[in-house]
Amino acid sequence: MAERLRGKVALVTGAGSGIGRAIALRFAAEGAAVVVNDLVADSAQRVVKEIEAADGRGRPFPADVSDSRQVEAAVRFAIAQFGRLDVLVNNAAAVVPGAVESLSDADWRRTQSVTLDGVFYGMRAALPVMAAQGSGAIINISSGAAVAGEPGLGAYGAAKAAIVNLTKTAAVENAARGVRINTILPGPIETPPLLAAVDATGGRAGWERQIPCGRLGRPEEMAAVALFLASDDASYVHGAAIIADGGVAARTNSPRF
Repeated sequence: MAERLRGKVALVTGAGSGIGRAIALRFAAEGAAVVVNDLVADSAQRVVKEIEAADGRGRPFPADVSDSRQVEAAVRFAIAQFGRLDVLVNNAAAVVPGAVESLSDADWRRTQSVTLDGVFYGMRAALPVMAAQGSGAIINISSGAAVAGEPGLGAYGAAKAAIVNLTKTAAVENAARGVRINTILPGPIETPPLLAAVDATGGRAGWERQIPCGRLGRPEEMAAVALFLASDDASYVHGAAIIADGGVAARTNSPRF
């Protein structure tokens, strides 16, 4: 490995599985010390064991990102364990599917509190630390659902769309302080929730026929994009919204026959 993150400290939320896990493992393989956050303590610990088995450095920190105090504690924990915080990946999200007219207040609030509020709390806690260091990178995980409507994903899509604007605004506010803030918009990726949806809605072949490159994405491919944004290779990248979806968003929205 090139170890592009040697000497850096990263905090990854929602890292117990899927894209967050892949990012945590890749960052550790590239030399970073990684604080692995997940709501489920066993999941966070399992990923740390994977990191350590590959001779990396990691620490688990179970926390609910919808609680600002717990997010602030996660940032303090990273600094206490490793002395600084160089990279924050806001990946944790919650999906409560349902048509807009059928969503309850609790459904809406749960989706927003984890998916959007968690990103805001993470940035708010990390920015003063990174600004004081004169350097840092924040990567917010949005979604292809941010750029177009998808039946049943109104609450989730609204939260992910807000992340894109919040990222751009914070990037403009903090670029001169040495902090880079960018977002990734993954398409259909082989994560446990997506694979469950695939199985429930016609199977993998039907999904893959609708993806221009002909397949679902892998979490490791999103980790590669995150690595670029976290590394010095992206030193002039501020406020970018990188779509990584196999060509889905690039396709015209005409009927497919």
